[in-house]
Amino acid sequence: MIEKVGLNSAISRLFIRKFLYPVRILAINQLLYPSNLYPYSDKEPPMTLKTVATTPYDDQKPGTSGLRKKVSHFQQPNYLENFVQAIFDSIGDYQGQTLVLGGDGRYFNLQAIQIILKMAAANGFGKVLVGQNGIFSTPAASVVIRKYQAFGGIILSASHNPGGPDEDFGIKYNTGNGSPAPEKITDTIYAHSQVIEQYKIMENTADIDLSQPATFDLEGMQIQVMDAVADYAQLMADLFDFDAIKSLFSNGFSLCFDAMHAVTGPYAVEILENQLGAARGSVINGIPKTDFDGGHPDPNLVHAHELAELMFSENAPDFGAASDGDGDRNMIVGNNIFVTPSDSLAILTANAHLIPAYKDKLYGVARSMPTSQAADMVAKKMGLDCYETPTGWKFFGNLMDADKVTLCGEESFGTGSNHIREKDGLWAVLFWLNILAVRQQSVADIVDEHWLEYGRNYYSRHDYEAVDSDSANQLMSLLRDKVTTLSGSTLGSLTVSYSDDFCYTDPVDQSISEHQGIHIGFTDGSRMVFRLSGTGTSGATIRIYYESHETRPDNMHQDTQEALQELIQLSLSLSQLQELTGRSEPTVIT
Repeated sequence: MIEKVGLNSAISRLFIRKFLYPVRILAINQLLYPSNLYPYSDKEPPMTLKTVATTPYDDQKPGTSGLRKKVSHFQQPNYLENFVQAIFDSIGDYQGQTLVLGGDGRYFNLQAIQIILKMAAANGFGKVLVGQNGIFSTPAASVVIRKYQAFGGIILSASHNPGGPDEDFGIKYNTGNGSPAPEKITDTIYAHSQVIEQYKIMENTADIDLSQPATFDLEGMQIQVMDAVADYAQLMADLFDFDAIKSLFSNGFSLCFDAMHAVTGPYAVEILENQLGAARGSVINGIPKTDFDGGHPDPNLVHAHELAELMFSENAPDFGAASDGDGDRNMIVGNNIFVTPSDSLAILTANAHLIPAYKDKLYGVARSMPTSQAADMVAKKMGLDCYETPTGWKFFGNLMDADKVTLCGEESFGTGSNHIREKDGLWAVLFWLNILAVRQQSVADIVDEHWLEYGRNYYSRHDYEAVDSDSANQLMSLLRDKVTTLSGSTLGSLTVSYSDDFCYTDPVDQSISEHQGIHIGFTDGSRMVFRLSGTGTSGATIRIYYESHETRPDNMHQDTQEALQELIQLSLSLSQLQELTGRSEPTVIT
């Protein structure tokens, strides 16, 4: 009997604790806080805005494309949170405004998005537009920022760098015009990161389900999970003649697009296969993976080796292309011919009149300083202004906003236009397909005709990756000392016409960017450029660029490395590269 009474008493206490108390508390909460959507329980305490004390990290200075480090570096306590709060503290009056958020799907992307959502709510944003499954290609994010007039966007990407638990992660801020933040903003972000003492975040809230388009409320901030592809695909249909491209494919034109297990896969399948009618399977490696299936998602002949081997085989399709980790770069390959990014920009400029969106609408063209001068030749003949900028897409934004340029590009496999404020890999592929559909020629024929009209700019980039930073800086310092006395001197069979440490004055806002690369030109039109890359995460990458211009038809089909051999040897001697770095061969040649 005693045991029975005890059991009944225990059951009674359990009933009161589990059912009556929560009901009473809920009733009181509803009287006091009628809008409370998160009633108190033992397991679900109410969401609270928490201010977390923190200390600065000294290595949060953004490079040309944001902050990039190893995943483990971002996983340090408060590391990501510090940088995100520094962004918010730097960008002005965003209260109640809309933020765009997404990334390339690499490892740590989803976890970072959940943290940023909770921080955005705590800091007072009114709405966040998030890509489904946390995905937005970098160009698609720019499309969404511009279309929905967002205050800005946070893009999580390390572009073409490898992904995975032991690899790279990145974050950058884009402004309301869809462009990467200019230096005045990135400098401010860095300054805030060096004095940060606290950050704001919502506590006690479950992660947002990003698997399907839906709308959520997070303490008054609306979160809209969006189809990541739809707005981008619609803009592409507005720019290009989709009917002409459909006809091209319906007549048997063959294509291979290598998405490299990166973010562009869903975009390419939807546009190329579903909407334009390319054969099923034309998109290879189209399923995004957090580690890019162990590959290096850099669209060049070395890393996109599966595509390269196919395009230079007996069974090569008519056209090949690849894109990178976040979808903003492109590689163009024809049947047994590789089109350099510099040549691609020049050919797109020369053929822009064939594209509906660009017919008679070119303001000008811009290229980064290391990019070959092939576009300059086209611009001169067409009577267009041509601008030479530092490396980094943000430098094109001011020119586009001021209607000074329409097309722009970099030698690092980036091409774009004023349709957004980022380079755009799939856009470049569609531009080429539209040209091919109208001209009804092969890639090789179009390139050959271009060279005959404008001359061929033999061009190559040699990358020396993960070089000791002190050695790399010593090499650049040595070259800076030398360029002051090189002008007019003879190197080998070449005479130097100019040499400088490239300095750029923005023609729109008059801002000045110094020390952008050692720039040596010769009287025959050839050049070489030395610079340190800002896209790596360990050590330093020394990049040397070579260019010579050939106008003799009989000399337009030489091997590129042989045609540039004198420049290559001169660069190694001038820079003392092997002596200073211990490197005898480049890591990658493109």
